[in-house]
Amino acid sequence: MRDPSNVAKINLLHPKVRQLFTDFIDDAENSLNISLSIVQGLRSFSQQQAIYDQGRTKPGEIVTWSPAGTSYHNYGLAIDVCPYNDGKGGLNWNYDFAKLLPFAQKHGITWGGNFPVGKKDTDHFENKLGYNWRDLLHKYNVKDFIAGTTYVNI
Repeated sequence: MRDPSNVAKINLLHPKVRQLFTDFIDDAENSLNISLSIVQGLRSFSQQQAIYDQGRTKPGEIVTWSPAGTSYHNYGLAIDVCPYNDGKGGLNWNYDFAKLLPFAQKHGITWGGNFPVGKKDTDHFENKLGYNWRDLLHKYNVKDFIAGTTYVNI
């Protein structure tokens, strides 16, 4: 992982997906000769709701279709990434994120660019570990957590 700040963000993900996302980023960076930034990882329910409210009940553009509890970010099972501009500073949001798909697939990660029309999320990558958000939300609500953590027990 070329961006040292990614390590801290990976360490906040659900323990069962940390290595998957690390390997995905390492493979993509090494094969494509790019540096990726994790711009979003684990998100609290309150952070998710604030983002969801944007463009609905608060000013700004709509940036998510998922209210609190319905996003895999809320369970540490998703990341949003963006490559850095080659030595130009900043992030390259015009990047062809489809180039990352083979690396995601290799590690069992789903790409948001394959989401239904109107809900595509090209910088989003997730691994649900076989659970839907309703199951995860139930586990969260009944506090079915990994001992000593707030990660749902999956």
